[in-house]
Amino acid sequence: MTFFSVIKIDNVGKKPDAGSFNYYQPINMHTKISSSIIMRIKEFGESDLLINFFTIDHGFLKGVAKGALKSRKRFANCLDLFCMSNIEYDIKDKNGLHFLHSGKLLQAFPGVRNNFTSLSLASYMVELTESLFPQGICEKEMFELLKKALLILDKGAASLKPLRVFFEARAMALGGYEINFDRCCDCKRPYTGQGTAVFNKNKGGIACLRCQKESEYFPSLDPEMVRDLISLQAGIPSPAWLAKSEKINGHEKVLKLHLNFHLGKNLATAKYLADY
Repeated sequence: MTFFSVIKIDNVGKKPDAGSFNYYQPINMHTKISSSIIMRIKEFGESDLLINFFTIDHGFLKGVAKGALKSRKRFANCLDLFCMSNIEYDIKDKNGLHFLHSGKLLQAFPGVRNNFTSLSLASYMVELTESLFPQGICEKEMFELLKKALLILDKGAASLKPLRVFFEARAMALGGYEINFDRCCDCKRPYTGQGTAVFNKNKGGIACLRCQKESEYFPSLDPEMVRDLISLQAGIPSPAWLAKSEKINGHEKVLKLHLNFHLGKNLATAKYLADY
């Protein structure tokens, strides 16, 4: 369930009641209004902006906001980086860009932009989202995950590494790269939650000590780490997880190997992440 639902406009052509959604009415049947997170902004010409935005119902999209740098009504404070807004836009044209008509700010998340550390983590989460979900791929749970992470950053999380590890584990699972903890990926022996397992990045799962020796590229996981990662992938971390500061390095190493192998690259924004 989402906190913000898509707003539908009825009675096209009539003057909206006081306090109603302050948009131009949809121009045609291809016009949509979506709750969106602003991911990237770039100036385009003298007054336009190129916008990358992640919508709750159509996924990651790119569009142009004509006159956005000069408009005080149609795009008032709603196109700032990482803010969440309701965006009115047309479905993609032949050039691959959507036309943004107007917007209304829902949540600004000002705390995200307060310091370089939180700004870097937000940029990293956005890049990971873009890498896992190409344009037009709808994933409402990913939208909720990104929104939840921005809310935590906005409030000022005590420790950012647990948030990053949680986001990585859940995002990879939603993107179809969930680590298999059920059984050994070689001999298929079920993992009962006891004893040490070894992470095999090549197979996206765990192996028993009989089948795989621990090494730098095949790190070991104790039962507690396995339970943690299963909960993180499911999006239900333990209540104390986001305040956790110890034993995070093992989880972090496993997920770094997992991400780099399946994405086939290091994310550009990863180099700006501090060693929290």
